[in-house]
Amino acid sequence: MKSYQVLVVDDEPDIRDAIEIYLKNESLTVFKAGDGVEALSILEQEDIHLIILDIMMPKMDGITATFKIRQEKNIPIIMLSAKSEDTDKILGLNIGADDYVTKPFHPLELVARVKSQLRRYTNLGHYKENQDEVNVRGLTLNKHTKTVSVDGNEVRLTATEYKILELLMSHTGRVFSIEEIYERVWKEPYMNAENTVAVHVRRIREKIEINPREPKYLKVVWGIGYKIEK
Repeated sequence: MKSYQVLVVDDEPDIRDAIEIYLKNESLTVFKAGDGVEALSILEQEDIHLIILDIMMPKMDGITATFKIRQEKNIPIIMLSAKSEDTDKILGLNIGADDYVTKPFHPLELVARVKSQLRRYTNLGHYKENQDEVNVRGLTLNKHTKTVSVDGNEVRLTATEYKILELLMSHTGRVFSIEEIYERVWKEPYMNAENTVAVHVRRIREKIEINPREPKYLKVVWGIGYKIEK
């Protein structure tokens, strides 16, 4: 695949080095940081396309770093978490992480997720369809510029959030199951990813709805899935 730059952030040098070996085998350029502070410094200096970010680190943890990164950048973030950090993992997804991998993990699984996120993120700029713009009662998605606005005010979405909204808005009125959303957006088999999809949908609602508790656009069909109301 095309060479992209990946930032690996973990306070354990052995983990950073092991991940670097596998990513370099995929012709990816790797930058490494031992904590969130160092990671933010690298992000200011380098054009990073994806971040692998551990949750538990000194100086600045992965949750705080994700929050700060999302204030400026929409690049994919894959969080690394121990099984005991499930609450932190959900919090990380809530504030902007795109995916997570639980430690201990097989390096090839992480590589597959990295490639999937990079493919989705970079392909956003090459997506073609007959209709460049979809408008649903003031909610506008422009497939050419990859932007979303509500009543003329642009909202900032991550690559994953954009892809979910693009899928739903391209088929207004159709209900998509959680499994179908996951497989079409993440491009991998659905395996107990209900929380992952739900967290992303909740984040989208917080950005596009005046009152997320009474959504105007993104509706849940209980027991089935989600849809954008016509």
